[in-house]
Amino acid sequence: MTEPRLNFVTCLDAAGLHRMAYWEWPGPGTDAPVLLCVHGLTRQGRDFDALARAMQHRYRVICPDVAGRGRSDWLRQPAGYQVPAYVADMVTLLARLDVAQVDWVGTSMGGLIGLGLASLSGPDGAPGPVRRLVLNDVGPAIEYAALQRIGAYVGKAPRFASLDEGAAYLRSISEGFGPHTEAEWQSLSAPLFAEARGEHGSEWRLRYDPAIALPFAAVTPELAAAGEAALWAAYDGLRCPTLLLRGAESDLLSAATAQAMTQRGPRARLVEFAGVGHAPTLVHKEQIAAVRDFLTP
Repeated sequence: MTEPRLNFVTCLDAAGLHRMAYWEWPGPGTDAPVLLCVHGLTRQGRDFDALARAMQHRYRVICPDVAGRGRSDWLRQPAGYQVPAYVADMVTLLARLDVAQVDWVGTSMGGLIGLGLASLSGPDGAPGPVRRLVLNDVGPAIEYAALQRIGAYVGKAPRFASLDEGAAYLRSISEGFGPHTEAEWQSLSAPLFAEARGEHGSEWRLRYDPAIALPFAAVTPELAAAGEAALWAAYDGLRCPTLLLRGAESDLLSAATAQAMTQRGPRARLVEFAGVGHAPTLVHKEQIAAVRDFLTP
C-alpha cells in the first residue's frame, strides 16, 4: 500500500523558528498540481489518507501537521496557536513546494486556514494562492455551543494503557464523525498517538500540545462575534470556486449559515451528508466523490 513521505519546513514565529511537518503523497510527477489538505483543531495530516490515495493519480497531495500537532514542533509561546499564524506557515510551505497556487481541502480549523489563505491576493490583482477551495463543515459563523463542546475535551492530555483504549476515547468524543467500521476508526486514530514511557510502563499519549487549548479557551461570545464579522468579510471577498461540505447534523456549521454561504461571496456549492455531524471525515466513497467531482470538473 502506498505511504506518504514525511518532510519538514522551517517557519517563523514570535519566539523564533519552529518546524512544521507535512506528509507528501507520491503523485504523477513534481510538475503535477498540488492539493493541500489541512486538518481540524486536534487532528493531524494523516486524517486525509483515504482522500490522498483517491487523488494522487492527478495531484501532488500535501497534508501538513499544523504547528503543535502530529510531528510538528510545539510552539514556545501558546499565543501563536491562532489562524493568522497558521496562514503564515502555509505561505512558507507554498514557498518550499515552489508553487504559486494550490487546490485546498480544509476540515474545520483547516477550512478557516484555507479561507484566510484564499482571501489573500497578489500584487496588482494577481490571482491568490488558492485555485479551488473545499470547506469541510466550517464557515464564517461558528456556533458558540459547539465551541463549548470542543472546549470540554481539548487540551486535557489524557494517557492510555493501550492504543485500543485511546481509540475508544477518541470515538467517545467524536460521535459527529458518523458511523465508521472498526478498521476505518483504527486508521483515523492510530496516527494521533505516540507511545511513551510512563510511571507504570508504556502508555499512549495524543500527539498535540495541550497548550493549543489556551487561545481557544480565551474566546468569548463577544470575541466570537467580532471574528465572525471578519470571516464574513474574507468570505465575501473570495473569487475562487468554493465547495461547502456539511454534516447534516453538524452543531458547528448551522444550516442557516450554510445556506447563506451559497448566496453570497463565491456562492459555494453545498453538499450535505446525512447521518453525520461535525465533521465528515472524507473517508467514505460518497464524501471522497464530492471532493473529486468538484476538483476535477
